[in-house]
Amino acid sequence: MKKLLNKIGKYFADFGKAVAKGDIWTKLSLVIMGAGYIGRKQIVKGILMTIVEACVILFTTGVTWPFISKLNTLGTVQREEIFDPLTFESTVNDYDNSLLILLYGIVGIIVIAAFILLYIKNIKNQYALQKQKEEGKHINTFREDVKELINGKFHITLLTLPSLGVIVINVIPIIFMICIAFTNYDDKHMPPTYLFSWVGWKNFKSLFTNSISVSFGYTFPRILCWTLIWAVVATFTCFIGGILLAQLINHRWVKAKKLWRSLFVITIAIPQFVTLLLVRRMFADAGIVNTFCSHVGITQFLKDIGLLASNYSYIPFLSAKGWAHVMIILINIWVGVPYQMLIATGILMNIPEDQLEAARIDGASNRQIFWKVKMPYIMFIMGPSLVTSIIANINNFNVIYLLTQNYTTLDASLANSHAKETDLLITWLFSLTKDYSNYKMASVIGIMTFIICAVITLLSYTRMIKGDKEEVFQ
Repeated sequence: MKKLLNKIGKYFADFGKAVAKGDIWTKLSLVIMGAGYIGRKQIVKGILMTIVEACVILFTTGVTWPFISKLNTLGTVQREEIFDPLTFESTVNDYDNSLLILLYGIVGIIVIAAFILLYIKNIKNQYALQKQKEEGKHINTFREDVKELINGKFHITLLTLPSLGVIVINVIPIIFMICIAFTNYDDKHMPPTYLFSWVGWKNFKSLFTNSISVSFGYTFPRILCWTLIWAVVATFTCFIGGILLAQLINHRWVKAKKLWRSLFVITIAIPQFVTLLLVRRMFADAGIVNTFCSHVGITQFLKDIGLLASNYSYIPFLSAKGWAHVMIILINIWVGVPYQMLIATGILMNIPEDQLEAARIDGASNRQIFWKVKMPYIMFIMGPSLVTSIIANINNFNVIYLLTQNYTTLDASLANSHAKETDLLITWLFSLTKDYSNYKMASVIGIMTFIICAVITLLSYTRMIKGDKEEVFQ
């Protein structure tokens, strides 16, 4: 943190030095950003910089500033239709749209912030050119600058467009979502008909509040607990299953290895949503699996041993609490193990043979070789991937949503929060937005999901990626 503050301090100190000691062209650049370049014979660069300055000023004053000026209230004039009895026509007043105010306001502030950084950088560049001229050094022409961007600074050229894409596609929506969490944007405050406004930390307090009208405090810890259980169990069942399956197929006694691998790879070739929808129908209350279990007596047997209530004429694989949780995990194993098997196969086939041979010479059994040599090597290679898999499963929308779309909760408190026992944070968030237009609480849940994923990632990566095991496995 101290180093960061020092860098920031130096950044602005260098700007102050450039302003204080700059010549006429450097000072003129404070008003017209391209003036310094033009004065030092870099005409094209000066014109381009001046055009950028003019575009930013026009965009800010003409497009975004009316929205930025209303960010503090998110609008005060609500939409109204006035009927004219003479013309029999309705006219709409000049109303405010809170959603557009927030969106364009955020875009405008980002543009202004980026322009300020460019402005400071431009003045520092002007001062650097001034120093070069005073010392008699060569000042690059526009053509030389272009060649440098293609050769010496090609990485900057390549990263410019992707960086802009990340800002537009990722950063702006994230900032927008964070801002929504501090408003009362829901079905009762829906633009353009109605306005929404800032409410501070009220929504975050509601997430941990449990009352007659608000049950998010009851729902959130239960959904969070199931989300974490699901993420860990789903990840490690597929991981361990994939390793064991790869180890089995690679065993010297197993014949037709390519055939077995091909059979399991077929599950990857089929789109996941097709498999999940088919499996959901198979395990439905009136599906083929329930029909089979009823005919062979499995349903009655489960009643006899107390695993199934007597009032059930079917096994509620995907329609009852407990049963649905177990079935989701089992179905996910079927979907996920083949992919992990392929990864594990590649790793097992590339374990250094000298390590395996050394273990055999020392008298290690096959089981000891697996646990003491192969598994540490696999964990070294796949450790970061496991972290990614856990995060992916926390946000695994497809499996949960497609399998439990017809699930109905009997818990009134969960239903009051528009959640189900089988929901993950991501599916709960989706339901709140799509079905109930509760964007404010969905944004809060999205922020909490991000924080959880960030904490898990940071803790896991700092422990797994230490750079202290490379020599062991080389």
